[in-house]
Amino acid sequence: MGRVNLGTIDESLLPAVREASLGGGPPPAPPRAVIGQSWHRARLHGVDPDAGRASPPPLPAEEVEHRRHTSRLGSLLPQLREGLGAIVDVERHLMAVTDAEGRVLWRDGARGVLRSADRLHFRVGAAWTEEQVGTNGIGTALALGRPVQVHAAEHFVRTHHSWTCAAAPLHDPRDGRLLGVLNVSGPAPAFNPATLPLVTAVAKVAEAELRLRHWESVDRLRAVAAPMLSRVGGRALAVDREGWTAAVTGMGPVGRVALPKEVQAGRVWLPSLGPCSLEPLPDGWLVRVEEAGPGGGAEAVAHRVVLDLRLPRSWTVTVSGPAGEWSRELSPRHAELLYVLARHPAGRTAAELAADLFGDASRTVTVRAEISRMRRTLAGVLGHRPYRFADSVEVLLLTPPGGTDPLPASTAPGVLAGRRGLPSG
Repeated sequence: MGRVNLGTIDESLLPAVREASLGGGPPPAPPRAVIGQSWHRARLHGVDPDAGRASPPPLPAEEVEHRRHTSRLGSLLPQLREGLGAIVDVERHLMAVTDAEGRVLWRDGARGVLRSADRLHFRVGAAWTEEQVGTNGIGTALALGRPVQVHAAEHFVRTHHSWTCAAAPLHDPRDGRLLGVLNVSGPAPAFNPATLPLVTAVAKVAEAELRLRHWESVDRLRAVAAPMLSRVGGRALAVDREGWTAAVTGMGPVGRVALPKEVQAGRVWLPSLGPCSLEPLPDGWLVRVEEAGPGGGAEAVAHRVVLDLRLPRSWTVTVSGPAGEWSRELSPRHAELLYVLARHPAGRTAAELAADLFGDASRTVTVRAEISRMRRTLAGVLGHRPYRFADSVEVLLLTPPGGTDPLPASTAPGVLAGRRGLPSG
């Protein structure tokens, strides 16, 4: 099938490279940087390189079905199977799709290769993060946030050395949120070197399909809501079930409104808009913005912010007050930004935040754009000049237990300084 591209390493040296690297001796050749870094993370997680570690039990069937039903990836399965069908059917490999936590939700392939996967506990509902099984296609793609191939003895656990995996993250094209991972695995000797580019391309096509479906849905909602909004006095907007705006009247454009997790018709406080009333629309909501008096906006009701970074790849910010509570999942960049601000109650200038996030104090335009996006849903919570959490808001930062690094895949200087317990520069 051709040789897998391993840079300058001779494939036959991989077992010796791994043994020496993990044993502390000089390897005959350095491992690929992405693999060496992953091996280091696996050792920090306490994974046994010979036997692995006791993995959590697979998800119960009802939980798998719930995650499948709520995942945006389920509707893409026919497209993913078609894109990878030649490899999965002809080359006798398997395709797996996970959620953002690395739990396998779907798996396809020839019966024989599925039985081999079962022996490695690579089955539906199983967790395949680096924390659980060390270096592997799914877990390492999750840790890096980009496509990766792990070949034979590049796997951290010895029992996985007969396999090669190619995996690519799948993101929500609307906000960059991680949805899961597309992975192809199979016998190492038969692995096609073109598999990783193919998996990457199929993942990009799938993300483009999600983007197309989103805009088609927004257009349908706009057609229904526009005549209604033309008759509404004051400020109002029509949003889909996830808060994406289809039409607006009496106010400037709004990209997305952060809705409560459990949306109901009636009066509600929204962080970006203040007191509002919600009315159901087909596949969405009509949001009427109430005209609050002095002190009646979001600033008067938001009194606590919880930044939860305890999970390796799923981060949330929760804003609460007398009018209720609201949560939102965060992209990696916004999680980094809020983490830095939580560590600096006095605030950061645009130049300081640019250095914290990018190591380049000149990237102030990018910082201001990111802050502007955050303020659309955290109005009254984020202040400026300097950028900071509002003085009236209590901020609680939740980090992983047991000394595990928050935001483990981040290389932002401000996050690295936080891991070392040092102030940012």
